[in-house]
Amino acid sequence: MVPTRALARPRGLLYRVAMPPAAFRPGDDRKRLVLAALLAGLATIGPFTIDTYMPSFPSMARSFAVDAVLIQQTLPAYLIPFAFMTLFHGTLSDAFGRRPVILVGLAVFAVASVGCAFAQSLNQMLAFRALQGMSAGVGMVVGRAMIRDLYAGHDAQRVMSMVTMIFGLAPAIAPVIGGWFETGLGWRSIFVFLALFAGALLVACRAALPESLPPEKRHPFAARPLLAAYAKLLGSGRFVLLVSAIAFNFSGFFLYIVSAPAVIYGLLGLGATQFAWLFVPGISGVVFGAFLSGRLAGRLSARRTVALGYAIMGAAVCYNVGYHALFPPALPWTVLAVMFYTIGMSLAMPSLTLLALDLFPHNRGLAASLQGGQQSLFSGITAGVLSPLLAGSALRLGLGALALMLCGLACTLAYTRTTRAPDSHA
Repeated sequence: MVPTRALARPRGLLYRVAMPPAAFRPGDDRKRLVLAALLAGLATIGPFTIDTYMPSFPSMARSFAVDAVLIQQTLPAYLIPFAFMTLFHGTLSDAFGRRPVILVGLAVFAVASVGCAFAQSLNQMLAFRALQGMSAGVGMVVGRAMIRDLYAGHDAQRVMSMVTMIFGLAPAIAPVIGGWFETGLGWRSIFVFLALFAGALLVACRAALPESLPPEKRHPFAARPLLAAYAKLLGSGRFVLLVSAIAFNFSGFFLYIVSAPAVIYGLLGLGATQFAWLFVPGISGVVFGAFLSGRLAGRLSARRTVALGYAIMGAAVCYNVGYHALFPPALPWTVLAVMFYTIGMSLAMPSLTLLALDLFPHNRGLAASLQGGQQSLFSGITAGVLSPLLAGSALRLGLGALALMLCGLACTLAYTRTTRAPDSHA
């Protein structure tokens, strides 16, 4: 660590280069939107990598001459490495800077996507999907730390909400784009698209993304201090409760994302180009909930915002279970429950995320990594275990979402009972 006296009066060209340019400092709404757009674009890599190729499951099974159930294993093959590497993306950015880690991650992802496009067997596809998973989470994790580096208090909540709004559009359009590529050019073109998308982001970030962590504030990348930092965060009950609440809440929605082929083809009887019936309502809820979160910043405390989010999620899952206990799945009633659930989820998520990051202001990258790792681990379990068990029935899916939301609520209530901190992000 650098002595406090040295930090008080930074000198030299390296410090000036590392500091974010004035265009990205708080207070400039236009530049704030540009930064939010860049970080949201990085975060969209994850949902694009999951959702664009879902309409191609049947054609991929035919291409590799395997059962369609085996193609579904490309989801956990991606999600498990994704979850593992999110534990390290933020730590690497704490040591080497935010910007270099993002640029390297984008380059690796582009190479992995090209590998998927030219895979000749299921085993090759699984290997390149794992490489995609190892690199896809870097923008999501490091971007959260960058927001907290640059902004404080309600400004941070507003920027986080803007990122969530832009990010939320990706799962809505991804399966639609995937359906177009599938019907027009075949499933391999989807992975070519992902490679080009990552390449475009790499160029944009190299040109415009600032470095938000100056060298004086970085931590050494050495085993002993890293292990001590991991132990400190994982030993914090409040932190574990918050990141678990976020992961449980998201899994209630992600259950429908990874079950989309079963819902669209099996439960609703729709076709490959009609995934928008599920994704557009769900992501509209994400965008609207994030918009509400931004509007309520400075008007409602973090805890009241979170409580409102859970009230909306609770009403949605109760309606979902009640409807499907009495009626078969049908449009629009089946997807309305997903839409209202995501409104509540994205309303609560920015506040919960900032509460978690603010517990360890000197280890924000690591905190963002552990949050992303927890969320990705739960997502992998949801895709590999819960979805195969529940996707054949709309009622079972509704009960699964209810159980996951209740687990998130329990974690949040436990957090509120273990702290007397003020209702503020600052």
